[in-house]
Amino acid sequence: MRIANYSIVLTILTVLGAIGCAEKIKPSVANTSLGQEISTQESWNTAITFTDSGKVTAIVHAGHIAVFSNKKFTLLDQKIKVDFFNEREVHTSVLTAERGKVNDETKDLEAYGNVVVVSDSGTNLKSEELFWSNAKQLIHTQSFVEITSPTEQIQGHGLESDQSLKNYKIFRVTGQAKTNE
Repeated sequence: MRIANYSIVLTILTVLGAIGCAEKIKPSVANTSLGQEISTQESWNTAITFTDSGKVTAIVHAGHIAVFSNKKFTLLDQKIKVDFFNEREVHTSVLTAERGKVNDETKDLEAYGNVVVVSDSGTNLKSEELFWSNAKQLIHTQSFVEITSPTEQIQGHGLESDQSLKNYKIFRVTGQAKTNE
């Protein structure tokens, strides 16, 4: 009786061992030969906080964020919003756009599609694309821009500005300005 039980147990273990050694089903891998990159991380309805020496400089909100570690950039889409802060961590302006991209090494931001910057001082900037240099803390573009403030409405192609829109240069300017006279 014992030998029969032992024989059955040995047969079961042999069958289980053979099944365990069989080739496992491998998960399918997306074909990246067509030029499509696969993100290393993704999140939805997320915020990213940028700091410098422990001080908050910007907070980026996006409906979808995809990190591409190999390419060293982060893709932002599904409506983005960036809150900018000065060196004293006081809020200065907010940028909204349809999509954007962050260089993971420099922390520079590119914003595309219905880009609007509203400063806390009441100046508004509109463009189709805008770039923010983290190192210089400057906004710039070569595209068409429109700035509206309590005293002026200026349009042109090309812009360089601080992130609070207090000191800006517009290149190839057209527009109207009100004087105190």
